[in-house]
Amino acid sequence: MKKTTLNSIHKELGAKMVEFAGWEMPVQYEGVRKEHLAVRKSAGLFDVSHMGEIEVRGSDAIEFSQWVTTNDVKKIENFQAQYTLLCNTQGGVVDDVIIYKFSDEHFLFCVNASNSDKDFEWIKKEEGKFDVEVTDKSSEYSQIAIQGPDSKTILSDAIETDLDNIKKFRFEIINWNGYDMIVARTGYTGEEGFEIFLPWDGAPSLWEKLMHAGAGFDIKPCGLAARDTLRIEMGYSLYGHEIDEDTNPLEAGLGRYIKLDGDDFIGRDALAESVDEGLSNILVGFELIERGIPREGYGIFKNDTFLGNVTSGTLSPSLDKSIGLGYLNSKVEHDDVIQIQIRDSLRDAKIVSIPFYSK
Repeated sequence: MKKTTLNSIHKELGAKMVEFAGWEMPVQYEGVRKEHLAVRKSAGLFDVSHMGEIEVRGSDAIEFSQWVTTNDVKKIENFQAQYTLLCNTQGGVVDDVIIYKFSDEHFLFCVNASNSDKDFEWIKKEEGKFDVEVTDKSSEYSQIAIQGPDSKTILSDAIETDLDNIKKFRFEIINWNGYDMIVARTGYTGEEGFEIFLPWDGAPSLWEKLMHAGAGFDIKPCGLAARDTLRIEMGYSLYGHEIDEDTNPLEAGLGRYIKLDGDDFIGRDALAESVDEGLSNILVGFELIERGIPREGYGIFKNDTFLGNVTSGTLSPSLDKSIGLGYLNSKVEHDDVIQIQIRDSLRDAKIVSIPFYSK
């Protein structure tokens, strides 16, 4: 298994380590609930160095990025980030990514760890149609995320920099301790937060500095498990669960990131055709009325009729309720009662709005 530069620090902190996407990563330290609530109430620190980074440079960088992604790259400014999708020609999701624009000729794609190699190959094969150079920079970057209402104060103190000018989905290059860092106001938790890209060997010193600066705020290191419960509460899609190469992203509720009326992109025709024909499934949120915790793959029923399967589920630490996401092949309304098959019994649940959690 591959290891991040923070691997020994995680073990010193007592983290339970697991294999994830070929990496040895911390799944939890003190426990999912404590880590989750730290992010909601104060701050949590995540090692996300396993994520991939792909650089696009060249005179056609805008046109190239517009072609390989579904959102409108031309609308973002320098030092602005954008959530978008890579789709295949059938309209399925190759990956969901965040792109960072440095200039008209320079973009950085942050991709999911499980798809890093696949995404690079997918993007690279389009390179010859444009005047661009596509480079896999994943081995050069470590990445740390600090998330929570106190994250800006802690990070600002740690790197001795005023961060007020970095608005949501914006970023700056900040030199700290000899490292040029990309400090982005982005995240995957629904909270105030930042994601910091820095040279591979710089992560340990930044991690220790953030833990020290956050001690008075009861900052906690957080693992993959808390990262998952936080994103489920927000209804964020996770690759391999809500989205994959066979998923229509319009059915996943990601239509606002797909500009069918804009420039052409890979998969546009297939997605436009699916709109004309009518979508057959819809991603919904639900909470259990009866006891039980929904898990991926559990069946969803209504009046003994099978409607679909759970894609993600958990006991929400913020809400103290069991919540989940799933695709249904039949129209349902808010507050409709459905059933989740947990082992050998059907447990009542009701359709609710996404996100599940709001401040």
